[in-house]
Amino acid sequence: MSTLHAIADLVPFGARVLDLGCGTGELLEHLIRHKGCTGYGIELDDANVLACARRGVNVIQLNLEEGLSIFADQSFDVVLQLETLQHLRNTEAMLHETVRVGRTGIVSFPNFAHWPNRLQVLAGRMPVTRTLPYEWYDTPNIRVGTFADFEILARKNQLRLLDSFGLQDGRVVRWQPNLMASMAVFKLERG
Repeated sequence: MSTLHAIADLVPFGARVLDLGCGTGELLEHLIRHKGCTGYGIELDDANVLACARRGVNVIQLNLEEGLSIFADQSFDVVLQLETLQHLRNTEAMLHETVRVGRTGIVSFPNFAHWPNRLQVLAGRMPVTRTLPYEWYDTPNIRVGTFADFEILARKNQLRLLDSFGLQDGRVVRWQPNLMASMAVFKLERG
């Protein structure tokens, strides 16, 4: 199973979807074609906006740091926030916006607690991996997070976890995902 399919499996057939930081629109295109979904992507990068348009994906160019005030409460069935949280300054505000605008949110981010990362830190180096591919001095990531820390953040913000698992090389990891998975995935709603 690929990462795209593992995330797509969390989205109900026919859902209205908002994909925050949608990149080139590959996932949203997949959801439209294979799951009968509708919706929009939000993207800042000019080249990615153009790629979305070429795929036929509805895209809005917007800086997520400014919030989602253009959308009413519960406008979408699902809000995807995949590998965007680590780039945002106000993580908690964006999580609240995610569950305000959508009935459910699906969040993913690189899991800093994955065992190869721990070994690199133990050796005195910041990790460089497939999911964290940048050197410490040129990373677009503002922060790093762990599977376990997100669970605490969700409880603190009164978000109810509907599902959670890790991903490793496209495989779903449910046994010790904080240690065994390079990517953390959470499906959540307002608590």
